Amino acid sequence: MNFRLTFPVAPLEPPIQYTDKLLLSGSCFAEEIGARLQQNKFNVNINPNGILFNPLSIAQSMQSYMDEKKYTETDVFQHEDLWHSWDHHSRFSGDIKETVLAAINDSQTAASKRLKEADWLVITLGSAYVYVLKETNQIVANCHKVPEQAFYKRLLTANEIIAALDNMMHRLFFQNRKVNILFTVSPVRYVRDGVVENNLSKAILLQAVHHLVNKFNRLFYFPAYELVIDDLRDYRFYKEDLVHPNDLAISYVWDHFATNCISTETQKTLQQVTEILRARQHRPFNPQTPQHQQFLQAYVKKTKALIEAHPYIEMGEELGYFEGGK
Repeated sequence: MNFRLTFPVAPLEPPIQYTDKLLLSGSCFAEEIGARLQQNKFNVNINPNGILFNPLSIAQSMQSYMDEKKYTETDVFQHEDLWHSWDHHSRFSGDIKETVLAAINDSQTAASKRLKEADWLVITLGSAYVYVLKETNQIVANCHKVPEQAFYKRLLTANEIIAALDNMMHRLFFQNRKVNILFTVSPVRYVRDGVVENNLSKAILLQAVHHLVNKFNRLFYFPAYELVIDDLRDYRFYKEDLVHPNDLAISYVWDHFATNCISTETQKTLQQVTEILRARQHRPFNPQTPQHQQFLQAYVKKTKALIEAHPYIEMGEELGYFEGGK
């Protein structure tokens, strides 16, 4: 007797490899998967604008990278003693305007470079709702706790999303002729919009994404949303807020991602990387024992062998730890 619905995940072709350069953008779920990739030594740039929820802000951020846009004083505003950008998450906000602009422009420069050379762009869409600043009619990426009467909220149509992403991708494919794009829809439930409204929002995102994936050969879809909502389908896989998937759910999605989106050879290398990272976390009771010194020397050899075979994987910190014996 089956008590849950499972389904096959289509393998990604071409699969992701350690030699690939990745750029991830989108909701907080993009940060969760991006963190797993980063922890396992993949070459990733995660959310250069900070967390972005709606597809139009994501598309606009990509346009700004391609434009190599530099933000100036006219692009930031002050609210409650902090300087903010309507295009960026509050992680960039601060009390010194020049510092805020410097951090934004450093991130812009890195994102522009990465987008030009990326093998993969991974976009995670969170919500089809947008907040529009009444004063300028600008769609904002983050409201920065500005009073809600300064905005009006509306639901994007699938056609609006398709048009914005389509325009961005046509330009991107001209600049970067090798990049592939992997779409996901965040399983985070935006219940502050309302349960019915959240489901409508996700449906619009899914409609738009699948329209695009069916239109272009270099576009793909990974079912993170379905793995949590339809496969796990239980509140025990959510954090206490009942909105965000917990670590167990994220690990489940990551396992499917690694199995179906990463090449077979890279998965073997990933296992070696994981073993070394676990060894790095080992804390002996007595570091001076011969047994622990043998342990360290064994992992010096393993880490050096991995670096020699895969010099593009950054393992310097781990090697330094094993050689130092600290």
